[in-house]
Amino acid sequence: MSGANHSSLSLRSYISFFSTRTRHEILACDKLGSMEHKHLPRAMNVLLLAALVGAAYLPLLRAGYIWDDDAYVTANLNLHDAAGLKRIWLEPQTSPQYYPLVFTTFWLERQVFGPGPAPGHAINILLHLLAALLLWRILDRLEVRPAFFIALVFALHPLELESVAWITERKNVLSAVLSLGALHCFLPWITRPAGTPRHSGRYGLGLLLFVAALLSKSVTATLPVVVLLLAWWRQERFPRQTALAMLPLLTLGAASGLFTAWTEAHFVGASGAEWSLSFLERTLLAGRVAWFYAAKLVWPHPLIFIYPRWTISAADPWAYLYPLAALGLIAICWRLRPRLGGGPLAAVLIYAVTLFPAMGFLNVYPMRYSFVADHFQYLAGIALLALLIPLGLRLLRKTGRPRLVPVAAGLLVCLLLALDWREGRKYHDAQTLWRDTIAKNADCWLAHNNLGNLLIRQGRTAEARASFAEVLRLRPEQASAYNNIGETWHTEGNLPLALQSYAKALELNPDYAEAYNNQGVVLGKSGRTAEARQSFRHALRLDPGYAMAHHNLANALARQGDYAEAETHYREALRLRSDFALARFNYGLCLVAQHRGREAAPLLARAFRELPDFFLGHQLLGTLLLRQGDLNGAIDHFRQALAIRPSYAPARQGLALALERKDSPRNPPPAPGKQ
Repeated sequence: MSGANHSSLSLRSYISFFSTRTRHEILACDKLGSMEHKHLPRAMNVLLLAALVGAAYLPLLRAGYIWDDDAYVTANLNLHDAAGLKRIWLEPQTSPQYYPLVFTTFWLERQVFGPGPAPGHAINILLHLLAALLLWRILDRLEVRPAFFIALVFALHPLELESVAWITERKNVLSAVLSLGALHCFLPWITRPAGTPRHSGRYGLGLLLFVAALLSKSVTATLPVVVLLLAWWRQERFPRQTALAMLPLLTLGAASGLFTAWTEAHFVGASGAEWSLSFLERTLLAGRVAWFYAAKLVWPHPLIFIYPRWTISAADPWAYLYPLAALGLIAICWRLRPRLGGGPLAAVLIYAVTLFPAMGFLNVYPMRYSFVADHFQYLAGIALLALLIPLGLRLLRKTGRPRLVPVAAGLLVCLLLALDWREGRKYHDAQTLWRDTIAKNADCWLAHNNLGNLLIRQGRTAEARASFAEVLRLRPEQASAYNNIGETWHTEGNLPLALQSYAKALELNPDYAEAYNNQGVVLGKSGRTAEARQSFRHALRLDPGYAMAHHNLANALARQGDYAEAETHYREALRLRSDFALARFNYGLCLVAQHRGREAAPLLARAFRELPDFFLGHQLLGTLLLRQGDLNGAIDHFRQALAIRPSYAPARQGLALALERKDSPRNPPPAPGKQ
């Protein structure tokens, strides 16, 4: 354990993760530390860090939304109104995960800036910069040198890019700021000897920040263990007073972690064959995960959004090398404490503890696709950076050429910037991201599936089918691929092949509500209305909260003249999705069909405001009004349809017919009460 009582400068001062040599000794022997503290005032360091972070990440301001950003941001109804803020905190099932502080920032962002990805990217960048500044401050207080350079490498390392570029990962950058802020508050419990008075206000603020961090991402539950390890290192004994202070945090962290594990299993879907690993297999996985991230910190290539999913088997003798090597490293650090101090051991243990939630012992939904992801190690990597960077700089110093230190540091910064620019391009939009993933991991069925869904929306159905065929090559049992292939045939108008695909999807997964809904739509278009209604009802039995199935069943009922039940399902669809403009329009159309125009008017007016280019809606409403004899109303809506789409022949024909009838002397006025 290094400390101020050591009389001479030794190798351990540089190998030790948290060297507590006096500032005079450190500055005398560390060229980069000298540059940090003498030549650059702190304000200049802040500006330099901000400028480099800006240079690395500002191109992201032109990026769009990617995977999961719809569920978290663009399609999240909780962000639209004040009632949504209440749901964020009190109704966990209305959000993809119960991280209410994160969704509150999304809510505030939308109220202030409106929709669009640029503000979300800017906020993530600013939070990442703040996390780096806090890290610098903490390392400096702990006398870890070179504190500024370690924080700078953390800020620019491309392994951290995913957490910044992905708006959904606001969870990481926000929880990091709050967690590091709490750690800064607890520094007196780390650095001061037992019995030294501590300020209760700092403890209260630290506790508050820790709770806020848990409400942003529960992986921060490991913070109190990190505090204990740091206190053990600095105080050279078990920190009894610190342990007592951390006990409430340990309890809160454990409760938060268990709650997240429960929601992952019961709401997110982290259960099934993909998660059926034995404890031994999870131990083997944990060892591999730990070494994987350590290797990526040293050599960040290739970086893939979805890495290949490893096969973990207790029968594979090579799999045991990873956990055994990790345990061996811990044992070596323990045995060498008299020579190296407790710093290296503390660094390795802090890395392992912080990474523990992502090691595979706890089920999380992304394990379905891969056991690792760059954003999983966002905070954990700090410990290894603080261990490896001083060691690397010391080795350069040992060459006898002190000028190599700042040169190497400058080259490393340039390399990190270049990697950030290169890797940042893949986050431009979802299609770019999935194509980059496929180029690096051709067997990623998720990337093929999501790319196919994007291609469907672009009308490129043949290309989409090729993507889904790749999914079935990799996972023949994937029901969603058959459902998506059915959608391509439906889009092309080949209804028999669409029905075959949906039937295959339901054969593989009889509880597939979306496939039943899609099947119902195609059955309705095929004239098989009774079967269509049955499919919609089956979808709703499986998922009563399926707004689109309520809407489609209501349409089918309205076409058959069962207006009362149709209205019930229209209202339920709008209750489930208050922004469901198409359901609002069709509900209004249903009321018009019953000659209840006054009730329909506000529904239709709002629907057209929400769908300003809905020329088909104007044409449909015009046709219905024409049949009812409301010629003025029909003419108005046909003209509005043509104002949006001048070449739309059905609207032009409807307008001509309405004008002809209006000019005919035999045309009677509409009956009273039928408006």
